[in-house]
Amino acid sequence: MRFIKWLVVFIILIGIVGYGVLHFGTKFASEKIVNTLSTELENSGQMEEIKNTIENDPELKAYMEEAKTVDSSTLPFTSKEDATKVIIQKVGITELNDIRVKLQDGSMTKEEALQQVEGKLSDEEIAALKVIIYKELYE
Repeated sequence: MRFIKWLVVFIILIGIVGYGVLHFGTKFASEKIVNTLSTELENSGQMEEIKNTIENDPELKAYMEEAKTVDSSTLPFTSKEDATKVIIQKVGITELNDIRVKLQDGSMTKEEALQQVEGKLSDEEIAALKVIIYKELYE
């Protein structure tokens, strides 16, 4: 009987530790990813290249223009870190990397990539992402 009590306590503790690692690990990873990517984009000049790509592509420009009309108070998240955390949880790092590789080698179109990501996120989350990207690029 005593063994069963210790086993139950041990299992509960493992569950609590596992939840903590999942919660704080995801938060830590998302913050690290955001900081690294932001620094890389700004230092390499790719941020300007991204702006030019959006400005020169009417579809992307129209897609991003929707962010101007969104009411920020209704969004599920408003920071880059929170957005990254949601994307990591819902899409996954492996799938995001696969999409990136396929886009770079030309085996996937931008429309297919958007459909794949949009299929895993709610409309509110997509609107929040648009607002965050718009603010990051134009403000």
